[in-house]
Amino acid sequence: MPAGPGGYGSPVTPADPADLAHPADEMVHVRGASEHNLRHVDVDIPRNALVVFTGVSGSGKSSLAFGTLYAEAQRRYFESVAPYARRLLQQVGAPHVQEITGLPPAVALQQRRAAATSRSTVGTITTLSNLLRMLYSRAGDYPAGAEHLAAEAFSPNTVAGACPRCHGLGVVHDVTEDLLVPDPSLSIREGAIAAWPGAWQGANLRSIVAGLGIDVDKPWRRLRKKDRDWLLFTDDQPSVLIKPERDRIDHGYYGTFWSARKHVMHVLADSTSERMRERALRFVVDTPCPDCAGSGLRPEALAVTYAAHSIAEVNALSLTDVAALLRPTTELPEETHEVAVRICTDLVARIEVLLDLGLGYLSLGRSSTTLSPGEAQRLRIATQLRSGLFGVVYVLDEPSAGLHPADAEPLLDVLEQLLSAGNSLFVVEHDLDVVRRADWVVDIGPGAGDRGGRVLYSGPVDGLDAVAESVTGAHLFGRAERLDHEVREPQGWLSLTGVTRHNLRDVSVDVPLCVLTAVTGVSGSGKSTLVSQVLADDPEAAASFDRLVVVDQRPIGRTPRSNLATYTGLFDAVRKVFAATDEARARGYGAGRFSFNVAEGRCETCQGEGFVAVELMFLPGSYAPCPTCHGARYDEDTLEVAYRGKNIAEVLALPVDEAADFLADVPAAARSLATLREVGLGYLRLGQPATELSGGEAQRIKLATELQRARRGHALYLLDEPTSGLHPADTALLLRQLHRLVDAGNTVVLVEHDLDAVATADWVIDLGPGGGDTGGRVVATGTPADVARAADSATAPYLARRLARA
Repeated sequence: MPAGPGGYGSPVTPADPADLAHPADEMVHVRGASEHNLRHVDVDIPRNALVVFTGVSGSGKSSLAFGTLYAEAQRRYFESVAPYARRLLQQVGAPHVQEITGLPPAVALQQRRAAATSRSTVGTITTLSNLLRMLYSRAGDYPAGAEHLAAEAFSPNTVAGACPRCHGLGVVHDVTEDLLVPDPSLSIREGAIAAWPGAWQGANLRSIVAGLGIDVDKPWRRLRKKDRDWLLFTDDQPSVLIKPERDRIDHGYYGTFWSARKHVMHVLADSTSERMRERALRFVVDTPCPDCAGSGLRPEALAVTYAAHSIAEVNALSLTDVAALLRPTTELPEETHEVAVRICTDLVARIEVLLDLGLGYLSLGRSSTTLSPGEAQRLRIATQLRSGLFGVVYVLDEPSAGLHPADAEPLLDVLEQLLSAGNSLFVVEHDLDVVRRADWVVDIGPGAGDRGGRVLYSGPVDGLDAVAESVTGAHLFGRAERLDHEVREPQGWLSLTGVTRHNLRDVSVDVPLCVLTAVTGVSGSGKSTLVSQVLADDPEAAASFDRLVVVDQRPIGRTPRSNLATYTGLFDAVRKVFAATDEARARGYGAGRFSFNVAEGRCETCQGEGFVAVELMFLPGSYAPCPTCHGARYDEDTLEVAYRGKNIAEVLALPVDEAADFLADVPAAARSLATLREVGLGYLRLGQPATELSGGEAQRIKLATELQRARRGHALYLLDEPTSGLHPADTALLLRQLHRLVDAGNTVVLVEHDLDAVATADWVIDLGPGGGDTGGRVVATGTPADVARAADSATAPYLARRLARA
């Protein structure tokens, strides 16, 4: 096994404890790591270096970097704080490892979607909003006679600053007649007021309206406007005597009237049913608050200016424009000059880090819910660069995922600055350009799931070339089989003309049919807008194809009850197999008995969740496996039924690769499992909760679900960065499936940064040249070779190098 300098490699001989404690030892020593699929891993990793963890998806990279190293650093930290303080912190469990020595404190910067709150913004994530509020408070230009405002008064998230009408949200929610009554030709009896509830409640409201003397059989548009407005918008709730009705009501009663708006707002405010809330939201429109013009601030704060801009106007500017506006000048009043210069200097310095990371197109007021995981992670990286921490390990999760190559280079420069400040970088990464710049590589594999979990190599990057079973090494050093195909000729064109949306300004472009098209460009150039919004909503596109399939990275479910098997439909086939066994028939069990969502067969202690909440009197609560079913989710009687020696819980615990063999004689399940393997998801468990899946995994599950269906006609497939977060080997698997779709006569359009994917496309549409206001136009179109020669394209030089390597 190749080894690094000083004899460090993997596997390694356990070092003498005295040597491990020696101050000259610059390594982190891991012994007996068995978290998730890790196989009692022993490995030594250098500190004060850029260390990259590589391997195919599901090989165990994150289990070692985050599940073991970071988790152990966090555990040690939590043990050092008082019990009452631990309650305030998000705790991670102790990792399955025998010993780790030489491990400094750790900070994790993970790929995760931003918290689902509209109050979190780019400014709050980076803490730039705090400095900006201080600037306006201390150095702002106040109207004559106005009182001085504290910094909190410039925040929409405080009582002192929030607009009274919208409570700082900047938007108000209301209903409109068009949404409440989509078809005015219907009568109230026929369901004209779509927002009202159905079934008995709907019939009750109709009886009340009739009792009020309003004709429920007259078409809505023929009712008096006064009556229409009252039915939809009044806050009055009169009580009306409802007389007995044949076949509906045996006894009279008093019914209370609810207007359509009052019913919708009541559901949104008080209902615990997600289904009812989602239905109610169909009738609500969000509009900018008329009092604060969408800023969320009180008038007193909006009246204060700096450089002739209110704080709301600065929050709406791109970061590039904010930096230009706030660069310190001498043209300031003497009494505020010093404080303004100091705050602006700090603000601009922090913003310039974000500009270096290619985030200049974002605004401080941009909601965190609209950020991609990659954007959010880069914001946190930039914040850490200014934190001044020394001697810590930064553990990063694919920081280059979702980045254009032009954006990845400055990201690496920023990581180098963190390293130069005396820190260590442990990076889980698939991007081979990042791997090439590493000081040390830890390669996990060789496969995913049970076929992975071993350290194949630990040492300098060049040594990985000698490891024959390393899939990463094969791709890194050019030994892997490349996906080659003849460039297809378009069989027609879909023309988009005069498109203006977000930063796209009067864009016209022709999209070729029956080929694979890659839409490229730096972050914020307008790619996702063009594909996921414009193309997806275009009426001509809808008319040109038999089907439109949008495959995005949104979760396949929001609770642990939704999983891989339930989403793909193969769980239905599995339950039917169990219901067809002799034991199940003898007991009278149907397919429903084998669903953990049905009371009939699930464990009643945990309600089919598999775990229970543990409440501790003085310590934070946590979750533990259910003491009754031990995580199986089912009751004992259900688990007694076996198919080929396994019960239903054991089948759900199988990885897709193993399940494909186990269920090979079940056609409905075999078809689903085959397509999941074809898109590189063989390592996922059948019962893996949706909450544990990455955006890329969710997208590939959706694609696999689509692939398993009978494909007829000409479909348009739209995908947004399908290779994001994939190992090159998994990317090759996915691309083969996409090309199969094109070979079957379909059109595939994907937003993409991965150069391997772009190089195999038939056609490329490159947007830019920059992000935000500097992007939004078509820079180049043509074959990959054509675009690689484009003069103004940020993609061209990187694509040219990739094509030259091929």
